[in-house]
Amino acid sequence: MNDTAAYDDAQMRARLTPEQYAVCRCSATEAPFSGRWYRHHADGTYLCVACRAPLFDSAAKYDSGSGWPSFWQPVAAGAVSEHEDASLGMRRIEVRCARCGSHLGHVFPDGPRPTGLRYCINSLALDFAPRAVAAR
Repeated sequence: MNDTAAYDDAQMRARLTPEQYAVCRCSATEAPFSGRWYRHHADGTYLCVACRAPLFDSAAKYDSGSGWPSFWQPVAAGAVSEHEDASLGMRRIEVRCARCGSHLGHVFPDGPRPTGLRYCINSLALDFAPRAVAAR
């Protein structure tokens, strides 16, 4: 469910760094190979930095060589929303957080099996929650 009304501009400016705000609310893109989560390999869940919604599981993360964290599927159906993006003189599919509407990145049809998709996501749009270790 997209509940962007619950996330007004003033709240987002207060919650996010200027760089995170530029990506999440203005659809900016961080430089490739520069993001915090690009070479991150811990076990857990990647969350929306703006609203903490779960977006991608580390089990679906892979090295696409693109310079951005890449995933072959979201953590659950409905976690992200997709929108046609005709900016920059090309047609792409923009990916947003389904809860707060924050811009995350784009999805491309050149990913690995089983989906064949590459969710190319800005590190600045993500946070990470390590998976809890089961008690023994």
